[in-house]
Amino acid sequence: MTKALEHGGNLSAARDQFGDPTGGWIDLSTGINPCAYPVPNIAPDAWQRLPEQRAMGNLIDAARGYYALHQNMHMVATPGTQALIQALPFLTPAAHVAIITPTYGEHAHVWRTCGHAVSEVRALDGVPGDCSVSVVVNPNNPDGRTYSAGELLTLANTMQTRGGFLVVDEAFCDVTPGLSLAAHDTPDGLIILKSFGKFFGLAGLRLGFAVGDPVLVNTLGQRLGPWAVSGPALSIGAVAYDDTSWIAETRNNLSRDRQRLETLLRDHGMVIPGATDLFVLAETATAMVTAAPLYAHLGAAGVLVRSYAAYPTWLRFGLPGTEQHWARLEHALHSFS
Repeated sequence: MTKALEHGGNLSAARDQFGDPTGGWIDLSTGINPCAYPVPNIAPDAWQRLPEQRAMGNLIDAARGYYALHQNMHMVATPGTQALIQALPFLTPAAHVAIITPTYGEHAHVWRTCGHAVSEVRALDGVPGDCSVSVVVNPNNPDGRTYSAGELLTLANTMQTRGGFLVVDEAFCDVTPGLSLAAHDTPDGLIILKSFGKFFGLAGLRLGFAVGDPVLVNTLGQRLGPWAVSGPALSIGAVAYDDTSWIAETRNNLSRDRQRLETLLRDHGMVIPGATDLFVLAETATAMVTAAPLYAHLGAAGVLVRSYAAYPTWLRFGLPGTEQHWARLEHALHSFS
C-alpha cells in the first residue's frame, strides 16, 4: 500500500503529539481563509433531491463571471481539486511528466502511483525534452512563486505539440486574479484547476473546477460522472461567486493580514522566502538551524503550523482569524528561546 502524504490540517495527529492545549487549537497549518464566507440559507430541495442541471448552470454562470473566463474556455464543476488531481493521470497513456517543485506533493505522488515517469524540476526551463505533460502551481504552494501568462502559455503550446498538455493549479490564485490564465483565448493543451474552498474558507464543501481545453475538460467531467457536486455546494457556490462586495473586502483583508503576519515573523527572527495572501512561508535565519524546535514550541502552545521534512528550515503559517488568535501566536513566538 502506498503511504499517504503529509498534509496540513491534521489536528488529530497534533493532538496525539501535543495533547489538547488550554484554549484549544489554532490551526495555521493550511492556506485556507480563516474568515469563511457566511453560508446562506439552503433550500431543502438541495439536500433532498439529486442535483439538477439548472442548479449546475447557475453555479457555472456565476463561476465563469467570477473567474472572468474567456468564452473559448470550457469549465466543469468537481468535488474539489483533489478529485481532479486524482483523475488527471488517466487522460494520457504512460507519459513522462514534469512537476515544477517544491510544490503540493499530491501532484507527483498521484502521477507516479498511476505508472507515469515523473521528473521533479526546479524551473520551467528545466522541463526535459521528452516530457509531454507538465504540472505547475501558480502561485506556488508553499513558497508563493509565480509565473507569467506568457511563460505558461509557451509551455502549454510545447506540451501540446508533443501530444500532451499543461496543468496549471491555480488553487491560491483567487487573491491575485491577474495571474490567472482563465481569461486567455488559448485553451488547447491547457487544464486549469480552480479551488473554491481556500479563498472562501469553506474547504469542507469540496468544490472545484477544471477549466480549459474542451476535449480534456469534458473527459475529466465524464470520468467524475453525474452528480459529482452536491446540491448544497451548487447552491452556496452560486451565491458566493456573485457576492462582489464580500469578495473585494476579503481580498483587502487578506492582503492586510498577510503583511501583518510577515512583519510579526520577521520581528521574531524569521526570514520570508515567499508568500501569498493566504499563507506565509518562514525560514530560520541560519540555514544550518532547523525549525523543529520552534514547530514543537508552537505545538505545545496550541498553534499548529506546517512543517516540511524535506526542507527542515521551513515552516508555513496560515493567517490567524481573530485578534485572540493573533495574540496567542505573538505570545508563543515571543516566549520561544
